[in-house]
Amino acid sequence: MQLVCPAGNLPALQAAVDAGADAVYAGFRDQTNARAFPGLNFDEAELRAGIAHAHARGAKVYLALNTYPDTARLAGWFAAVDRAAELGCDAVIAAEMAVLDYAARTHPQLPRHLSVQGSATTAPALRYMHERFGISRAVLPRVLSIQQVERLCEHAPVPLETFAFGSLCIMVEGRCQLSSYVTGASPNRHGVCSPAKFVRWDEHADGERSVRLNGVLIDRYAPAEPAGYPTVCKGRFEVGGEVFHALEEPTSLNTLALLPRLARAGVVALKIEGRQRGVAYVSAVTRTWREAIDRLRAAPQAWAVAPAWQQALAKHAEGHQTTLGPYHRAWH
Repeated sequence: MQLVCPAGNLPALQAAVDAGADAVYAGFRDQTNARAFPGLNFDEAELRAGIAHAHARGAKVYLALNTYPDTARLAGWFAAVDRAAELGCDAVIAAEMAVLDYAARTHPQLPRHLSVQGSATTAPALRYMHERFGISRAVLPRVLSIQQVERLCEHAPVPLETFAFGSLCIMVEGRCQLSSYVTGASPNRHGVCSPAKFVRWDEHADGERSVRLNGVLIDRYAPAEPAGYPTVCKGRFEVGGEVFHALEEPTSLNTLALLPRLARAGVVALKIEGRQRGVAYVSAVTRTWREAIDRLRAAPQAWAVAPAWQQALAKHAEGHQTTLGPYHRAWH
């Protein structure tokens, strides 16, 4: 079971590899990837250095090209595929069919992973992507229960990767329009949910802070209350005279307790979310999951979740709380 970790910049990539990642995923410094925040991602020289660091230590580098270009900009995504092949990336992670098609025709030796943004949640969808574009792996969306993941592992024509830890998206990934509705800029096309240029923080005399996205009030925070990045889905809204997290609470997905079950199901890779997070997050989370996976491999019958693992992960969880999310549905 491969551990795939985030690399938002070169120090994070090096930290993930040094902490035990089997692979890292990264993006170019443009809108070809879904984390196109200012200050993140790689130019060619940085990515070349990162690939050299990873390969020298037996780790792989996957390049995320997981946004949806319009037809006028497709050439930029095709050029990114070319650069990934030239630089020696071990796979591209893509969602747009035209990008997958170009990669399959032009660089057939470069493995193609179907991104979570492709929203493939059924065996027929995965079969089509495999037959048409030759994908060698698919990343499952974070809306599936553990039972659904197990069934897909039985029937999918390609190995499957699931998210293990990090920010939880409850929407159908690659299809969410909430940020587009408020800002007019689609995260699926422009690479950023809640672009920084639309975010405004206000500090008030009583110490309270408020945050707006394109002028829309997303949340208010008490003086000592932790504040997260303002995404629409995790804001607090007035509904029926009550103010609460109407769509989703700020909380991190944590599937550590399901690790043996995911392994038995045949999941080939566990993905850690967080390319927008810092080196401390990447190091601590990677190290914790590395230890958990190694212990499971060494002694599966005796494996149990160590309290120290959960404590380490909780320190880096969004809102300092974790959940199994859709993986666990009591009604399923």
